[in-house]
Amino acid sequence: MSKTAWQNDLFFQYPRTPIPTSEGTVGMPILYYDNSVMMALFRVDYDKAQALVGDQGLQAVRVFGGKALAAIAFYQYRETSIADYNEVGVAIAVVPNGTQVPMFPLLSMLNNLDKAPVGFCVVDLPVTTDAACAAGREIWGYPKFVTPIGFSLQGGRFDGAVTDPDTGKDLVRLSGKAGLGMPGPLLDLVLYSRHNGQMLRTLVNTRGGAQACLPGSMRIQVSDSKHPMAQRLNALGLSNAKPALLFHSHALQLRLNAGAVLP
Repeated sequence: MSKTAWQNDLFFQYPRTPIPTSEGTVGMPILYYDNSVMMALFRVDYDKAQALVGDQGLQAVRVFGGKALAAIAFYQYRETSIADYNEVGVAIAVVPNGTQVPMFPLLSMLNNLDKAPVGFCVVDLPVTTDAACAAGREIWGYPKFVTPIGFSLQGGRFDGAVTDPDTGKDLVRLSGKAGLGMPGPLLDLVLYSRHNGQMLRTLVNTRGGAQACLPGSMRIQVSDSKHPMAQRLNALGLSNAKPALLFHSHALQLRLNAGAVLP
C-alpha cells in the first residue's frame, strides 16, 4: 500500500506537532503504518519487579497469585513516519504511586484509555536506528540504546534476538513455536516514564488483530553478559523462562502520542 493510501486512512488523519531531537525533527504522534509483533507475557516475582520500577514513583501490579506481570515484545516496524526500524521492549505492569489498583487489573486494561490506570513501565528498549533512539530518550525518557535486532515470524514460529552492543553476541533471544491460539485484539497501551524529573503518561492507540496463543515451545534465553539489559532480565528470573501467554500479528498499526505530565 502506498504512503498516499495511509494518509487517506482515518486512523492516521490526526493533528501532528513537530518536536526537535538531536537526530532531526519528529512529528508527533509518531505513526506506524505497517508492522509485526511478537509479545510474550511472563509471571515474575513481585519484589524483583518492584525493585526495577520503585525508584520511578511506580507500583508494580499484582496478578495471578501475587505475581507481577512482565512483557517482552519484539517489533518489526516496516513503515513508519520516522522510517523503518526494529525494537524490543521489556516492561512491567504498573500504576503510579497512590493510584488505586483495580480489583481485576488485567481486565481493566480493556477499558478505554481515558479510564485505564494500569500501564507499563519500560525498563529496556533497544532499537536499530539512531533516530528512533533519540526520539525515545529525548521526548519520553525511555531507556533506549542502539543495537542490531533480529526478527523472523513465520506463522506461529518466531525467532528474535537482541545483539549485545559490547560483544556482538546474543544478549537475549526469544524463539520457538507458539501453541494453540485464537484470534484476539491488540490492546491500546498506557506507558509511564520519567523525563526531566516529571512523570509522563503516554497513550498508544493500537489497531489490527492478533493471535492469542499458549506458549508452546517458545522460550527466552538470556546471556550472562554484564550489559544492564541482561542483568535486569536475569534479576527477574527470565532466563529459559516459559511465557504465560503470547500475542503475535503481522497487522499491527499504532499512533504513539506525546506524554502528558502527571500532577
